[in-house]
Amino acid sequence: MVFARDTEANLRAAVELVNSDRRRDGADALARVDQLDAFYRRWGYSVRHDGDLAELAQVHDARTRLGRLWDVDRDEAAGLVNTILRDAAAVPFLTRHDALDWHLHATVPDAPLATVMLVETAMGVADVVRSDEYDRLRRCAGEDCTAVLVDLSRNRSRRFCDVNNCGNRAHVAAYRARHTAD
Repeated sequence: MVFARDTEANLRAAVELVNSDRRRDGADALARVDQLDAFYRRWGYSVRHDGDLAELAQVHDARTRLGRLWDVDRDEAAGLVNTILRDAAAVPFLTRHDALDWHLHATVPDAPLATVMLVETAMGVADVVRSDEYDRLRRCAGEDCTAVLVDLSRNRSRRFCDVNNCGNRAHVAAYRARHTAD
């Protein structure tokens, strides 16, 4: 399944946001305002960005709320998405700006960054739900890892997160197990 470019970007940004406090080392990758600034730039947001501690706290709340999407089934996810969109009074519209071609936005231009994050993720998850592809949102298969991922591979084979190096850990463990058995 191939999703629209903005849907995939919204889902990838959400994964990074949710995983920002699920690192194996216990560090929060969004603990400071400058880290939020870097996240904002990395994901190409073009909305209001206050760059203060109040905004950071709102983003932390949004992160927690979005993390729930990986803990529920498809039907409950639909309800969570609807609640996010209703709470934000989201009204989708097509827009084109910067170097981006037509894509969807659903918040007013001066909406708080946390609201934009919630709505853009909800719009992406709505596409996943209505395409009956919800199983692409999954938890990392790494041992003792709580990170999440979105499997956008054609063959649905992605099992490990990017944040904790779990794929490499699993491959090394399998290699050692094979060579120990010899």
